[in-house]
Amino acid sequence: MKQMNGKGYESNPILDKLPKHLIQYIKPQNYETYTPINQAVWRYVMRKNVAYLSKVAHKSYLEGLRKTGISIDNIPNMYGMNRILKDLGWAAVAVDGFIPPAAFMEFQAYNVLVIASDIRQLENIAYTPAPDIIHEGAGHAPIIGNPEYSAYLRRFGEIGCKAISSAKDFELYEAVRHLSIIKEARGTALEEIEKAEKHIEFLQENMGEPSEMALIRNLHWWTVEYGLIGTVEDPKIYGAGLLSSIGESQWCMTDEVKKLPYSIEAARTSFDITKPQPQLFVTPDFAFLSQVLEDFANTMALRRGGLNGLQKLITSKELGTIELSTGLQVSGNFETLIEHDSKPIYFQTKGKSALAYREKELVGQDINQHETGFGSPIGRLKGINIPIEDMSPRDLKAYKIYEGEVVSLDFTGGINVTGKIVTGTRNLQGRIILITFENCKVTHNNKIIFESNNELYNMAIGEEIVSAYHGPADLKSFDLLDHTLSKGSINYDITNLNELESYYKLIRDFREGKNTIISRTKVFQEIQQKYPLDWLLPIEIYELAVKSADKALTDSIKIHLETIKQNQPNLGQLIDDGLELASTEIETTV
Repeated sequence: MKQMNGKGYESNPILDKLPKHLIQYIKPQNYETYTPINQAVWRYVMRKNVAYLSKVAHKSYLEGLRKTGISIDNIPNMYGMNRILKDLGWAAVAVDGFIPPAAFMEFQAYNVLVIASDIRQLENIAYTPAPDIIHEGAGHAPIIGNPEYSAYLRRFGEIGCKAISSAKDFELYEAVRHLSIIKEARGTALEEIEKAEKHIEFLQENMGEPSEMALIRNLHWWTVEYGLIGTVEDPKIYGAGLLSSIGESQWCMTDEVKKLPYSIEAARTSFDITKPQPQLFVTPDFAFLSQVLEDFANTMALRRGGLNGLQKLITSKELGTIELSTGLQVSGNFETLIEHDSKPIYFQTKGKSALAYREKELVGQDINQHETGFGSPIGRLKGINIPIEDMSPRDLKAYKIYEGEVVSLDFTGGINVTGKIVTGTRNLQGRIILITFENCKVTHNNKIIFESNNELYNMAIGEEIVSAYHGPADLKSFDLLDHTLSKGSINYDITNLNELESYYKLIRDFREGKNTIISRTKVFQEIQQKYPLDWLLPIEIYELAVKSADKALTDSIKIHLETIKQNQPNLGQLIDDGLELASTEIETTV
């Protein structure tokens, strides 16, 4: 393993393939900043998960924990995980909490799991809307050990990162990211959290017609995050959101949560990240997930192109690409179009644009050449049955579409291009994909669209748009580095632990055999006196007392915990589960 780019993470052959615009989201895990309370939260959730999920999760879950080397007792170290994940053809990186959906999916396309390295606070132990290492590491990672599911996840990434978004999608993403940050930040006022939740609720209720990204995110939610597998009558859990939520993994198995057969209709079923899900979808097997994904991909502009695809890109106001029937790819921010008979006959980008063929930028057709935009007619010439792209050299000469000729090309729909042909660019099959003019004028029904002033004009060749998708054709064409890392919620100095954290460390060290001379009874009494509302450390001491058959200590702790339950009924289930777990033998290596 080696250090890469001075970013504080170790690279490997899989991570070496990541493009720079994805690397910008990676942040160091900083394992040493996890506090003893963080470790206790991880241990409680994992012990609960393994004890319960062994009965209700898909068999790949426990097998996957073994394969990925995830321990019950310790927060996973990503460097260690990567050494094991490489045998599965995957890697993992720590990222900056919520990252844009397209980036999240593109990581998957490179067989890279993105793991938010922060961990939820103790008060959010049952569930948090913020991505954290419990959700990502204990939820997503284990299931990729299943080859069929692993292939689905990668394929989902390939297709999902091409989905076209809307401006409202980005607004919702920003709102959810804001909520995830403030909810895990220490000292955030309840009013601020409620305000953020209401804002998300408002946005979700006013999204309008869902974009491709919104629809495919629904599919991702109801499978990768909240999926069930098997039969409606007897489902098992495989979704990471359920696997990592000790509350919802139990509730989802009750009759209060409706179980529906999984189908492409799930794409039209929205979700609310701030609330438990009222219904879940059950796939018969992992292979069926891929079938539905391909059915959905067939509805996307990625595969359908055309007028609708171009309109989606214009509405998105984001960098996108169209591919013409010649294979020529135009990338930029699409601004306007002209249509005729429900077909696009002219398109125009605004700002930096680039041309490519087979995802490789064409020489001389970069953002410097097309700094203010790129526009071109598409379609057939009026009165000529054969499209330009299918013309042989003899045909082109006959129609005077030839170097050195001054031509006037009339396209169906009223577009006219007049100028002197300088040269033509051909693809590997010899088909012409680009014609370069000088002294050129482009009009639509005699209205001037473009007129050259000494500069050359490049006209794209293509009868139709066969594909339209998010992002550039060639990643190297554009500067996509625009993300600034946030500090996240982990920002502790473990060399200066507060008193409560020091007590947690004492008990952790005792359990691990590092310091066995302490009095557990004394620690409990001090906790009871100084931190009467803390419930998790008494649970950990109770577990040790059970193992040593110290009945006096277990009885004292149970009485204390009953008092906490009476004062804080919302902790009742967590405490009861903890007491039950303390009396249960769980293999810490799974």
